[in-house]
Amino acid sequence: MVLEETVRTAPGYVRTLIQHEELPLLRDHLLRLDAESRHDRFNGFLDDSFIERYAARCAEDGTVIVAYIVDGVVRGAAELHPPEGASLPEVAFSVEASARRQNVGTVLFSRLIAEARWKGYKTLRITTGAENHAMRALARKFGAHLAFRHGESTGTIDLAKTPEDELAELAAAPFKAGRALISFNSTCWKLISSMYGNRAA
Repeated sequence: MVLEETVRTAPGYVRTLIQHEELPLLRDHLLRLDAESRHDRFNGFLDDSFIERYAARCAEDGTVIVAYIVDGVVRGAAELHPPEGASLPEVAFSVEASARRQNVGTVLFSRLIAEARWKGYKTLRITTGAENHAMRALARKFGAHLAFRHGESTGTIDLAKTPEDELAELAAAPFKAGRALISFNSTCWKLISSMYGNRAA
């Protein structure tokens, strides 16, 4: 299924690619990744031929590609790979250097999770390189529980709890603490006033 809504994020926009677009647009994006980004994405330095084969497989196996597009060029991509056998559906992300620090990863992640829920997936698997701190932080933001092993971080995302719920809880935490402190101070003040008021009487 292709979600029709297009999400704008300056200076580009995010949308799900249709199948005939996937191979050339995803391939060219992955080939543009610098050495460090390519290493983070695939947990190793991989040659162009591998990436070309990888993109071709994604275009054929039902992988959903949510892309961040600037002037018709994909600068970031979130991939939702279908489960194979008993394995969980897996997600992967890549953002070119020119598109970083623009909230692109968060928007891509949100859109990909919406696609996964529409497909009825309950749990997603995510794997990222141990040094890919940005990806690990983004995954945790959406509730991923990551563990380090064999030189990489792997984890799962429970789709039963929405990222909006989790973010709302995080946002509400300081306000809850503030209300509790105000209540505590108010109670103390009433107690002190009562004590001194009784003495004055």
